Amino acid sequence: MAQRIIQQVLYQQVADRLRAMIQSGELQAGAWIDESQLTSELGISRTPLREALKVLVAEGLLRLEPRRGCFVNQLSVRDLDDIFPLMAMLEGRCAFEAARKVTDEDLRRLEPLHQRLQEHAKLGDIDQYYASNAVIHEAVQALADNRWLSDLIDNLRKLLSLSRHRSLVVPGRIADSCAEHMAIFAALKARDPEGAEALTRKHLMRQLDALHILAAQDECDTTERAAALTAGD
Repeated sequence: MAQRIIQQVLYQQVADRLRAMIQSGELQAGAWIDESQLTSELGISRTPLREALKVLVAEGLLRLEPRRGCFVNQLSVRDLDDIFPLMAMLEGRCAFEAARKVTDEDLRRLEPLHQRLQEHAKLGDIDQYYASNAVIHEAVQALADNRWLSDLIDNLRKLLSLSRHRSLVVPGRIADSCAEHMAIFAALKARDPEGAEALTRKHLMRQLDALHILAAQDECDTTERAAALTAGD
């Protein structure tokens, strides 16, 4: 029995590690999961790895293709259009509940988080900004203190980690995102639930706008490369 518990913990740890690799871009969208390489890198056997892969397939982070193996999933523009309005609604509700429940002590804890966010925005450090941004979203979620809401958000957040980070490469997006966060923080300080909700919804939908810009650029780049190849024939 003890061995079974240890094994379960191990595959959960492996799932956490793979999830982090996907979110950091170490495993990029569309990448094939090389089981042999991963078992060697992580120092594990195939069994916990395959159990972890099943977890990530269920979460939507990976897809399983018959006779080909597992691949890191890619969200289509339609996927993003379907998911982001839901996420905006859910995180908006989190901000609403957080603004109703926030204490002075909570606000003091949030202050340095927003200061770091501003520092990363000024430096244009996408990776550090994204990490601080995630901490703030999770902190507001915790303040809402609604486990049903949190479960729904956590599931969608895992999926959106496949694309959310990319939105920050759009010129000016880090500065805009930071300004949006500061406005939400001001609404929390004012104990303004409706304002916090509206601003949070806008913040999420602005991320979707940025991803649409990137998708259009990708499509344009693909068309130009195809034209260049045709011209070279």
